[in-house]
Amino acid sequence: MPSVLRVTSRNARFQQWESLLSNRSKRQRAGEFLVQGVRPISLAARYGWRFRALIHDAERPLSRWAQALLRDVEAVKVSMAPGLLAELGEKDEGSPELVAVVEMPGDDLDRIQAGSDFLGVLLDRPASPGNIGSIIRSADALGAHGVIVTGHAADVYDPRCVRASTGSLFALPVVRAPGPREAAAWVAAQRARGRPVVLAATDERGDRDVFDFDFTQPVLLLVGTEGTGLSGAWRELSDVVVSIPMAGAASSLNAANAAAVLLYEASRQRLLARKPPA
Repeated sequence: MPSVLRVTSRNARFQQWESLLSNRSKRQRAGEFLVQGVRPISLAARYGWRFRALIHDAERPLSRWAQALLRDVEAVKVSMAPGLLAELGEKDEGSPELVAVVEMPGDDLDRIQAGSDFLGVLLDRPASPGNIGSIIRSADALGAHGVIVTGHAADVYDPRCVRASTGSLFALPVVRAPGPREAAAWVAAQRARGRPVVLAATDERGDRDVFDFDFTQPVLLLVGTEGTGLSGAWRELSDVVVSIPMAGAASSLNAANAAAVLLYEASRQRLLARKPPA
C-alpha cells in the first residue's frame, strides 16, 4: 500500500486545499475542487472522475466504505488531524470521515451527447451556486442529457453547488461556456449532424404555455436569471418561448423551481409517448 501523507498543521498543502472552498480563481488555476459527503464522493468514483487526494480523519476508525475507497481509488492518501479536516468538510461539530480533492474535467461541449431524444438545460448567467446545483440534480433525475452554464455565472465547482447537486454533478455532463456564441455554435453543429435541437426559452410572457409545447423533440431549455431573465442574445436565438401558467399573486418562480417544472413536463410527455396505446 502506498505511504500516507500526514497533515497535522496548517501547512502550505492544507492552505492550498482550504483555499478551494472559497477562492474560485485558485480552484480554476489548480484545476481541482473539494467534494464532501458519502454520496457525492461515491458517485465521483463510480463515474470515473479523477481523484487527486483522499483525506481521512487520522483519529477515527474508518468504515468499510472509506476503507474501500482508500484501497481502490488511485490518489494521494492523506491522514489529517480532525480539527483541520472539519474545516475542509465545513462542519461546525466533528470532522467528516473523508474529503476528496477531485480534478475538474475540461469544458468541452462535446462531452454532452445530443441524440435524437436529446433534452438539455442551458443556464444563462446564473448567480446562485445553490440554484445551479439544484437544477443539475433535477436535470439528472428527470432524464436530461447535460447542462450548459454560460456567461458570467456562479461557479459549478463551488462547494455549495456540489452539495446542492447531491452528486448529480458527477453523473451528468455539466459544461461551462463563455457566452452565447460558443453554445450557439455547438447547437448549430448538432443541427448540421442531423439533430434538430430546438431552443426553448422560458419567460413569464411566453408564446405558449409549457403544456402546449412538444417536448418529445430534441430540446435545449434556456433558463435565465431570476432578476433579469434571459439575455437579449438568447432571446433572439430561441425558437420558441414557453411560460408556466401561474395562479395566485406570484408572477414567477425562481430559476431552480422553474427548471424543475419544465423538466418534469418534458419527462411526462416523453414517458407518455413511449407508452403503447391502450
